[in-house]
Amino acid sequence: MMVPVALLLLGILTAVAGPRLLARADWTDREPVVALWAWQCVVAAVLLCCALSMTLSAAAAWQAARGQLFATAPSRVADAYPLAATGPWAATTAVTLACAGLWSGAMLVREIAGARARRRQRRAELLLRAPLLPGEERSADRLVVLEGERPDAWWLPGTTPQLVVTTAALRRLKGRQLNAVLAHERGHAQARHDWLLHCSAALAGGFPQIPVFAAFRDEMHRLVELAADDMASRRHGRLTTALALVELNEDRGVFGPGPAPHAHVPQRVNRLLTAPDRLPARHRLRLTATAALVPVIPVLVALVPGLRALG
Repeated sequence: MMVPVALLLLGILTAVAGPRLLARADWTDREPVVALWAWQCVVAAVLLCCALSMTLSAAAAWQAARGQLFATAPSRVADAYPLAATGPWAATTAVTLACAGLWSGAMLVREIAGARARRRQRRAELLLRAPLLPGEERSADRLVVLEGERPDAWWLPGTTPQLVVTTAALRRLKGRQLNAVLAHERGHAQARHDWLLHCSAALAGGFPQIPVFAAFRDEMHRLVELAADDMASRRHGRLTTALALVELNEDRGVFGPGPAPHAHVPQRVNRLLTAPDRLPARHRLRLTATAALVPVIPVLVALVPGLRALG
């Protein structure tokens, strides 16, 4: 009964080593899209380790589960997994991991339901402050302009993502700076960054004692902004995008010496002004392929006894 234990140990190793390796990497800020993919692969590998360990532990604890798992497999494959001679810990492990999986699903449902409720409320407020004109239909291309003294721009995710900008932002942003801000927000909408934020928030909220999930949530919030900055800068230039960020945030105290709610903005501006060129395409492809192999490792570990039995 070594395979479920090996999978759990592999999950722990991945949860510890993955964030450390990504934190030490010097390419994550240069290629935030690849970094987003790498983080998703690490977390997927951890979850997959738990799911496979739960499945094999359940097969060891209950004959019915074992019969379902190996129903279509040759007898020598089933015999390669010594699941019958196990102690009571197999059932405990299976039940514990199953409860953790159900809890993760419940946290995700709660996160999505809360986000939808907040989104409906904000859309109702938008319709109240900026109602549709007679004959006008709501669409993703519609730009909502709100009266406001603070320069701001944001997007509301959903089936029809909505771009919102205040009149103060229209007065302050000059020339292509407004286009850069809108391109940044459209980048969030096109990449569906809201789903990454929901999933990471659900895992971090459901398991606050597990550092990898907290790091996953924090990095998702940071990397999605960098990815959207890059999309805007490729269309309108790094300097234009950096100046637009400064214009939107200079009245919020984010460039002062003390901490601020948007303390990441100075780092984003500095990155736009000083960041080196992107990695070569071959290097990006190699990193993407390497990250994609991480979730494959638990599957291979789970299949090793069966593959050996098949020769």
